[in-house]
Amino acid sequence: MHIAKPWGAVILASTPAFAAYNLVKEYSGSDFFSGWDFYGNYDNLTSGDVIWVDQANATQSQLAYVNGAGHAIIKVDNTTFVPYNYKRNSVRITTQEYFPIGSVIVFDATHLPYGCSVWPSFWTKGENWPIGGEIDIIEAVNLMTYNQMALHTQNGCTQPASVAQTGTTGNTNCSTDAGCTVAEKQPNSFGESFASAGGGVWATQFDSSGIYIWFWTRDSVPSSVTNGSNSIDTSSWGTPSAAYPSSSCDIGEFFTPQQLVIDITLCGNWAGVASVYQSTCGGDGSATACYLDNVINNGTNYANAYFEISSIKVYSTSSALVATTSGGSTVFVSATATSSGSSSSGTGTSASDTSGSIARVAGQAYAALAGATVLAAFSWMLL
Repeated sequence: MHIAKPWGAVILASTPAFAAYNLVKEYSGSDFFSGWDFYGNYDNLTSGDVIWVDQANATQSQLAYVNGAGHAIIKVDNTTFVPYNYKRNSVRITTQEYFPIGSVIVFDATHLPYGCSVWPSFWTKGENWPIGGEIDIIEAVNLMTYNQMALHTQNGCTQPASVAQTGTTGNTNCSTDAGCTVAEKQPNSFGESFASAGGGVWATQFDSSGIYIWFWTRDSVPSSVTNGSNSIDTSSWGTPSAAYPSSSCDIGEFFTPQQLVIDITLCGNWAGVASVYQSTCGGDGSATACYLDNVINNGTNYANAYFEISSIKVYSTSSALVATTSGGSTVFVSATATSSGSSSSGTGTSASDTSGSIARVAGQAYAALAGATVLAAFSWMLL
């Protein structure tokens, strides 16, 4: 049963909470890949024509490495001859730590994967995904020229018909297959133009007041983001590209602590759909055009199918979390707040995204976190 909220609570829930968030995790530099699990299996999630290789293969094949500039490269294999009926190697990685409500995720990149058949994404998911919510921060396919953001939830979460954002809403029901989508309207958010502009930065506020995503092309990144070494303040960022206020989506009900995911698949059930593929890449309009025109034979089509990531930073009003098992269910406990460069946790291989136990959050700690976030929102209203 849904209980009607008092008018004041609705106003609070519709406004981003402006609070100081402290750095709890940084993925950058030579140790960027510390604290991630490599999928190590074929794409059994989106029917893509790839094998997401394990860490050993990704490292040996130079599909995941840190370049001379100190940037993380995550790419599709573009050197191997792939015969018909085989899949091409790629990478999917997931953080070992989870980040709770009351967090801001900052993703800084100079290049995103693009090209015909290419489907990259940077997103977050709950432990028992697809239960526990999903936030698509960066996602596009083929030769699209703009980024598409979205939420995916169980039934009951929607985006309001009228919301303060600069992007364009495509669908308001977050429980549909596509999710509640928002198309970026600012230039240079994807493809060749993103790279030519020197890349850009996304910031995602995951908060009890709602979920808000900002994008800045390189020459527009705020100084508060550029200089946000130990803490970050969202109050000067202005209108976000995508806004999902909690007035029509109770964040605490539909979202559990989130892991970060980076992956690149090929074709599959978005990029490979005949009408989608043909709209930017041409072809004969057949269901197999995406695969036959790109995936097999040599990999020269994939020269641009790579991420080049300067850093990913997570700020929070609490700390990062790790999932442990207790009494047959999953509980979240606080992780040591360190950068990946000083973290003692290693990397591993996991293909467990399709299963998991029902997550429950450690009661007092998570309630205190949610309370702190609401208090931050209330404090902003009094300014």
